[in-house]
Amino acid sequence: MQASQLHTTSVMASRLYHQAKQDIEPYCFPQFPAIDRSLCYSGSTHESHFSLKNSHEHCCTLESSSANGSYVVYNSSSTVSFSANGSPMSQQDFQSHQSELHHSPDNTYGSPISGSCITDDASDLRDKLRELETVMLGPDSDVIDSTTSPAMAGWRIVMDAISRRDLKQVLVSCAKAVSDNDLLMAQWLMDELRGMVSVSGEPIQRLGAYLLEGLVARLASSGNSIYKALRCKEPASADLLSYMHILYEVCPYFKFGYMSANGAIAEAMKDEDRVHIIDFQIAQGSQWITLIQAFAARPGGPPHIRITGIDDSTSAYARGGDLNIVGKRLSKLAEHFKVPFEFHAAAMSGCEVQEEHLHIRPGEALAVNFAFMLHHMPDESVSTENNRDRLLRLVKSLSPKVVTLVEQESNTNTAPFFPRFLETLNYYTAMFESIDVTLPRERKERINVEQHCLARDVVNIIACEGPERVERHEVLGKWRSRFRMAGFTPYPLSSLVNATIKTLLEKYSDRYRLEEKDGALYLGWMNRDLVASCAWK
Repeated sequence: MQASQLHTTSVMASRLYHQAKQDIEPYCFPQFPAIDRSLCYSGSTHESHFSLKNSHEHCCTLESSSANGSYVVYNSSSTVSFSANGSPMSQQDFQSHQSELHHSPDNTYGSPISGSCITDDASDLRDKLRELETVMLGPDSDVIDSTTSPAMAGWRIVMDAISRRDLKQVLVSCAKAVSDNDLLMAQWLMDELRGMVSVSGEPIQRLGAYLLEGLVARLASSGNSIYKALRCKEPASADLLSYMHILYEVCPYFKFGYMSANGAIAEAMKDEDRVHIIDFQIAQGSQWITLIQAFAARPGGPPHIRITGIDDSTSAYARGGDLNIVGKRLSKLAEHFKVPFEFHAAAMSGCEVQEEHLHIRPGEALAVNFAFMLHHMPDESVSTENNRDRLLRLVKSLSPKVVTLVEQESNTNTAPFFPRFLETLNYYTAMFESIDVTLPRERKERINVEQHCLARDVVNIIACEGPERVERHEVLGKWRSRFRMAGFTPYPLSSLVNATIKTLLEKYSDRYRLEEKDGALYLGWMNRDLVASCAWK
């Protein structure tokens, strides 16, 4: 690389990270509760806790009922609710709980309630199982010998997990029972799990609450009804956007994805005078704030930038309006930094996008951004239309200079239910543990962040099938195959941008790790890859 090009790239990479916060805040999100970025270090782990001040004291799960202290998840014959102590309860128990709270002025926050939403005699069943075990194995038998049937061995493993309060193993056993259509076992384990999970407990307890909800919904064949209900019962748009912003701040996943993608685009466009960026899920448009700044600082002056923002109605709710809100915000930012700018809104799903919607102009260098979006596109396993591959072929036909891909490193697309459950359990355990490091457990905002930004996806992965299952993640190896089949070749990511991402991670926890392999970047938590980023041309 020539010295002048190296200097240009270095300057732009620096601007992608070292942004003038006081200059750009008016163009980002609406004003949220202030986040105290003072770092509280413990030993040598360099972990930071973000203190959220002036926050709402209201705390809910998926549908709030602040008057009685209970949190309803959905309405069906197999409804699961969360009591104020964080444990799921049945609809019948929920109604009883409401009545108790109504007649008890001393009960402000509710109390733990046990019970089953599936069966009323789970305790009797459990006693009978223990009696059966004693008869067959003897009262002092602690070892499963070679004459024990596989079924009885399975019962012993489950009983041992319950006695040890091994929540992860009980969740796995329950999912296996659901997978095997073993209703008796599944119902019993769901009853046990209700006393073990909590939306305000350890990371595995919090995730367990949402996994349990998904298992109950799957057993009741009501997964899609719940998913739609969660979309309809979302909090006020300003609150939802606030929760999304908190997640953006306390975890580096989105920043990592946006910075790596922006770095590839800045590198590819460093000598271009007219740049057209197509963003297939623009959301609030926050990704482009630092890139506009970087182009503004480019030696020789900024290019003319045109952004086509694609998004469907689901993001409009969080924005509090249509895509014109994003266009006005970015236009104001570009004007402040004296960057020539245009914005084109395409309010539609990626499944609906055709070439005529993209307004391609000759003389513009094209960049296409797929950030946390393609996994929502149904593939050949769902529909013969295969919009996942269709979009890639469409984009390739436009001859872009660079295409960026950022996706969760998880395999939940075509995996059968039980392996998919295990993958979801492992993936989101790492994510919930990482949230626990930076967002104090006692903060009510954390509950809202997890249930409104993560729980819905977990329920969809576990409870839904076919077109109703829209969270369909693939590992990067599979994405590589799709891009190559569409005619793309890899585009190397800039090492200078990689260095800025490492600087970013230093502000969080040393348990995050950044790895570069085979031309892609992976962000992981401890030994689990969570997000992968790469570029193509």
